[in-house]
Amino acid sequence: MATIEHSAILHAPPERVFALLERIEDFADYSDLIESIEPLGDRRYRWHVHAVGMDWTFDVMITELSAPQRLAWESIEGVRNQGSYRLTPVPEGTQVLLTLEYRIKNRLVEKAVNRAAQPLVNKVSRQILDRVAARL
Repeated sequence: MATIEHSAILHAPPERVFALLERIEDFADYSDLIESIEPLGDRRYRWHVHAVGMDWTFDVMITELSAPQRLAWESIEGVRNQGSYRLTPVPEGTQVLLTLEYRIKNRLVEKAVNRAAQPLVNKVSRQILDRVAARL
C-alpha cells in the first residue's frame, strides 16, 4: 500500500476542528474533487470523487471516532484505502495530520495514480483543511 501524509495547523482548539471533521457528508463541500458523499447508515459512506481524469467510487466505514483526537476510516468497497485524521493541541491551535494508505489492483491505473496521488491528496487535504478553517 502507498502511504501519503499531509499536515496543517488550524487556529482553533481540537474540539472545534473535530466537530467539523466528523461531519463526513460535508467533505463534498470542502473539496472540488469530491463530487458527493452519500450516507449509507451505520457509519458508512459512499464517496464519489473525480480525479486524474477518472471517476472513482468507494464505500468507507468509520472505524474510529475518538473525539477530539482521532477519526479513522477504511474502505469496504471500491478503491482500497484507509486513513485517519489525528488532532494534536499545539500553542497555535490544532495540528491536523492526515495519513492515507491506498492500493489499486490494476497496475496500469496504479502507475498513473501513484504519479498523481501525492500532489492530488495534498491538494484535497489542503482544500478540506482550508475550508474547515474558514468555518471555525
